[in-house]
Amino acid sequence: MAFPPIVTATIQSAILAATSNLLAQSLTAYQNETALIIDWVPVFQFVLYAFINVPPNFLWQESLESAFPAYHMSPTSTAVTSAAANDEKALEQEAKEGKLVESKLNIANTAVKMILDQTVGAVANTFLFSLFIHSIQEAMVRPIDAPLSHPDKSVQYLLSRGAISYSNVDWTGVVARSRAEFYPILVAGWKIWPIVSLINFAFIKSIEGRNLVGSLAGVGWGVYMSLVAAR
Repeated sequence: MAFPPIVTATIQSAILAATSNLLAQSLTAYQNETALIIDWVPVFQFVLYAFINVPPNFLWQESLESAFPAYHMSPTSTAVTSAAANDEKALEQEAKEGKLVESKLNIANTAVKMILDQTVGAVANTFLFSLFIHSIQEAMVRPIDAPLSHPDKSVQYLLSRGAISYSNVDWTGVVARSRAEFYPILVAGWKIWPIVSLINFAFIKSIEGRNLVGSLAGVGWGVYMSLVAAR
């Protein structure tokens, strides 16, 4: 059964989000020279964020493409030459061969989409991620008597009653922390995401393809964000 593109994109991103967090945990264990004990709680948190974040971002990308199409139809160079020479036979032949027009990248539209994606989109995604991760971390504070000595411990916690309780969240503190780390994360993102956006908008025509490219690039970014979230 084929899923709608937005569902496929969300599932792909969730899998890659889990992968990035597991890689971050492995990296942390390696750096600290400790045994790797997989903690499924942050994995769950990052997967949950993917399910919440990807659909609106998919629709955002669709709206950008609808408002500023990446490609437009333009006469081919051979058609222009034939028209300039008033060569009707050549034009007829090119029409039969489908060589009268071709799809060309709209540079102006691509630039506009990149600017909007790296300003409006980046600002919203950066701040919302911080709000989400800090709030869910406070909503999922482990009891003191539930140390992480084995991966099963984190699974037991996730399945326990009241594992998530937003009544524990200090929203004033969450917003303050989100504001404090906003610019460092935004600037860090500007070192990689403009390149990803350029590749997407200039070379990848489908929204599903763009989401996949973004998700693959997001594995490395997810490792960075997992390390930030674990501080």
